Amino acid sequence: MRYLVSVIDDKSNPGSTDRQPAISAFNERLIAEGYWVFAGGLADTDAATVVDNRGEQAVFSDGPFVESKEYLAGVWVWEAPDLDVALKLAAEASKICDRKVEVRPFL
Repeated sequence: MRYLVSVIDDKSNPGSTDRQPAISAFNERLIAEGYWVFAGGLADTDAATVVDNRGEQAVFSDGPFVESKEYLAGVWVWEAPDLDVALKLAAEASKICDRKVEVRPFL
């Protein structure tokens, strides 16, 4: 099963900025153990554009969809045999990247 692991940062209490070497090593381990599908970090929320084309005309808005102190900072997609394995990896990921993570199965 595949899991989306969202990395959540907090503007009022951000994670450490020196975590890239540890994250890279963790990613190499994920690849070696067959869990890796995809991962990527995101630009700051100031770079976001919201697009709403549900009406007669598309509306483009600068900034994030929701104003919040917490925001999506990056994602992993993992292939794991079950939720227990995904949660174990997520606990390691949270420690390594110094941020909260959210785990959600793909349907």
